Amino acid sequence: MNHLFPLPQGGELLLRRYPRPAQHGLQAWEAADEYLINELENHSWNKDAPVLILNDAFGALNLALHHHQPISINDSRISELALAANAQDNELELSGQSLTSLDPWTAQTPGLVLMKLPRTNALLEYQLAYLSQIMGPDTLFIAAAKAKDIHGSTLKFFERYIGDTKTSLAWKKARLVFSKRDADKPASELPLPLAWQLEGTDFSIYNHANVFSRANLDIGARFMLEHLPSNRPGHIIDLGCGNGVLGLMAMAQNPEATVTFVDESYMSIASAELTVQHNLPSDSARASFVVNNCLDEVAVNSAELILCNPPFHQKQAITDHIAWQMFVDAKRILNSGGELWVVANRHLDYHIKLKRLFGNQTVVASNHKFVILKAIKTS
Repeated sequence: MNHLFPLPQGGELLLRRYPRPAQHGLQAWEAADEYLINELENHSWNKDAPVLILNDAFGALNLALHHHQPISINDSRISELALAANAQDNELELSGQSLTSLDPWTAQTPGLVLMKLPRTNALLEYQLAYLSQIMGPDTLFIAAAKAKDIHGSTLKFFERYIGDTKTSLAWKKARLVFSKRDADKPASELPLPLAWQLEGTDFSIYNHANVFSRANLDIGARFMLEHLPSNRPGHIIDLGCGNGVLGLMAMAQNPEATVTFVDESYMSIASAELTVQHNLPSDSARASFVVNNCLDEVAVNSAELILCNPPFHQKQAITDHIAWQMFVDAKRILNSGGELWVVANRHLDYHIKLKRLFGNQTVVASNHKFVILKAIKTS
């Protein structure tokens, strides 16, 4: 479903969320995007220097400023695909550069930096440290978010890494943050990945800044680890792998299997690679790592087992359409007789979706909060 994003000079952009299906009705932009674009009418900056945009979820900011050929930094493959899809819908050419959250900056000092606040403080700190290395005192830097997501502690991060910081008044429950690079403040080192020991093992789990539950083991994954299948041959996929803890243990418990780690986050895939390299270096040939929107373009009938701890949100919105896409893709990718194992909160009722899609589902294990479901591809 398309929504209209108003432009300050008149006109509108048709914007939709990604991935499929597009019929879930969630709006592809928020008031903070509109506030940010409108605010630029009140400022000037060096138009000969690069424009940098961070964390543009579905392309509203990049497309509104497409004539400046902005450089986009994002950790999300889905956001990259959304930007491309929305550019095509609006018949706009994307001529700016696209960087992942781990790519180095090679351009000149940016004249304008726009940021949508990331969901976690860990990623915010990482990105502010990054910006401290590339911004100059004349760079115009404006961040935006829902007003309820900007706290005193948030502003302290800007002051620590960038310099003098102030906020705007709230507008449509959104607020802006203005921060000026202090020329006397030294550039900050990028935070290193966080590592912690997986209980009951000698393994260390590595986590870049944007990994879900980066400081400890996700309780859903913990439950799945207690019931992982063992001694399976063939191809296993850890779908939505995060730091790779499920795939790592699948490799350890299934020594004849190959394991593919799939996630839409570049930092998640980098974390999974570190996790495997540090813990099972001699088995690294059995592992592959893919940044992807679910299982797009993966060969059909190419896996015997798919493990999935699906997200139930996209950015800030609670939704089950990503989980549904994961299930649909899993059925397409599995061999006949292949199995999809899903761990999820009991209240999400995924057993209904799996039964409708696969024609079967069984409960592998359950507790008061989580359930592990198994569906078998029969044809």
